[in-house]
Amino acid sequence: MEVKITPKKLSGKITAPPSKSFAHRALIAAALCKRQTTEIRNVALSDDISATINCLEAIGAKIKIIGKTAFVTGITEIPKEAVLDCRESGSTLRFLIPVCAALGIKTTFKGAGKLPSRPVSTYVRELSKKGINFSDTHLPFTISGQLKSGRFDIEGNISSQYISGLMFALPLIKGESKIHITGKFESVDYVDMTEDVLAVFGVFFHIYDNTYTVRRTSFECLDEYYEIEGDWSNAAFFKTAEALGNDVKVSGLDEYSIQGDGDIADFLTDLSECEKLSENEDTEELITSDFSDMPDIVPICAVAVSAVDTNLEKFTFKNVSRLTLKESNRLKSTADMINALGGKADFDENSLTVYHTGLTGGKVDGCNDHRIVMSAAIAATVCESEVIITDAEAVKKSYPDFWDVYKKLGGNIEVRD
Repeated sequence: MEVKITPKKLSGKITAPPSKSFAHRALIAAALCKRQTTEIRNVALSDDISATINCLEAIGAKIKIIGKTAFVTGITEIPKEAVLDCRESGSTLRFLIPVCAALGIKTTFKGAGKLPSRPVSTYVRELSKKGINFSDTHLPFTISGQLKSGRFDIEGNISSQYISGLMFALPLIKGESKIHITGKFESVDYVDMTEDVLAVFGVFFHIYDNTYTVRRTSFECLDEYYEIEGDWSNAAFFKTAEALGNDVKVSGLDEYSIQGDGDIADFLTDLSECEKLSENEDTEELITSDFSDMPDIVPICAVAVSAVDTNLEKFTFKNVSRLTLKESNRLKSTADMINALGGKADFDENSLTVYHTGLTGGKVDGCNDHRIVMSAAIAATVCESEVIITDAEAVKKSYPDFWDVYKKLGGNIEVRD
């Protein structure tokens, strides 16, 4: 699906969509509560969340959706075998591999899009030492065996999803287990989110010197219900629209949230503040260039650098090599988006440099990547001529209402199938 956008300023008030990251975690934790039904409020059924729900049902959970509320009855009968289609959701895959291993389920994992090419090698290495067999190192593959407790060494700069997955799984098995993070620990906020959710479900880790220690624990929701907070990752698009001069106000966000992508607010403020620097001052004194903890907002931040009112000539996003392993190679697809819209950007294996040139319009390859598509749509609000975006349906992965919200705010779009 293509959309053609005729440039126009957006105007209006919107509520941030529910956090996809918190929803994944809460649904999984609730599914692990035996003999308990947990009410999870403010759930948005994006493609990724639907994938997690379907996979949890495949391993024995019962989930009923009424409006934006999910009623999750925990697994009571563990199946001997299961087939889990993770679609394009990396979180679903990496969270549930160790969970199924801990439950002793012989599980076949499938996926679509770029997911089969995204690595799980860390799990293959570590889980194979603890009783789990992998039929292959890339999707589709089948795991079998019973996960044993012990020490798991996880690289901190590959994906925090490995750490979170083990945090769900290790409390399910006998004995004491340790997750030891090696090297630079990136995307710590996502691990903090997992820890935060697990605490609500009665699971606590002892944390010392980048090592997470836990013993067998029963999952039990300690609150009357769990409510998903607003999503800074997706709100970042319309927060940037506001910074670009659109009269858009976003509510439903916790300014003290532990979501790392909440730093978009500070980034946009700091970007505009760069005009106060003298020619001899280093911009890094004011604005961080290390995006290792918030790589997902790089595409929309690249749009901001191109077009927000600032005297900053260029900006380099550093330590973002993991963007090559997303729904697209986001280092390349982000640079291509900016260049296609009349801006200027270039990249190497670990950084992206964007120049403050303004944007004019053009045709953007959405690369079947929701964040590229939504970033291009926001960029269109400050372009001089029309913007055409391919793969516009990719927004369903995380923000299925995006185009409806865009039109509600006055966006002028034409859909082309």
